[in-house]
Amino acid sequence: MALTDRFLTLRRDVHSGEVLARGGDPEAHSILERSGFVPVVRLHETYHRLPIGLDEAEEKRLATRAVARLRATKYGVDTDDAFDTEMREPHYLPLGSSVAHLAERIRDATTSDEVADALTELTASHDGVLIALGEVLAATAAFYQDLGQPPDPHTAKRLQYLAEHRLAVLWSDLAHMRNDLADRHQDHPQRRACTTEAGPDEREASAVCACPPPPPRLTTTPIAAPAPAHPRR
Repeated sequence: MALTDRFLTLRRDVHSGEVLARGGDPEAHSILERSGFVPVVRLHETYHRLPIGLDEAEEKRLATRAVARLRATKYGVDTDDAFDTEMREPHYLPLGSSVAHLAERIRDATTSDEVADALTELTASHDGVLIALGEVLAATAAFYQDLGQPPDPHTAKRLQYLAEHRLAVLWSDLAHMRNDLADRHQDHPQRRACTTEAGPDEREASAVCACPPPPPRLTTTPIAAPAPAHPRR
């Protein structure tokens, strides 16, 4: 990330009266969203705003909390006097970080058993991540069903469809792959555990590690979350 991505502005717009935050990197955007801000994606920029319908006191509370959280994680924030604060909220790793750690385990894995173990956290039939995600979708669908606005029943059905069909397919495919890897007990031919020691066939006494360079990491774009096959009852 560029150094400029460590700086944000968080101010009340003089024209619209909205409280807007601009700048920052994806981590900063996550902090803003966890502080109540809503992302706005335009053709040439993405920024964040506070939700509509808040009174001025609530806007000040949310904006001040966002400033405190951003500065606690070493972001520079240029803000209005009304939102400035010396407070620094503790920063805790979000739930998604635990799931993302599975990707690190898979990147570092040298055997099929290690990858199977990581995928089990996603596919476990009682309390895996995907089953839990299905429960979240089902609970949100139930909330929308009788919320009262005309589009709400359609939104509820959409969530039920995602849970019963899209997430179910993802769970089924990953569970099949997990089971396949669990049966293989295979070392990856291009990866091996690094001992940082020279192999027995190394002639140079100064050699430290003959391990091949790690495989390049693929940059992926997050996709919309899918839904579970058999939600826990």
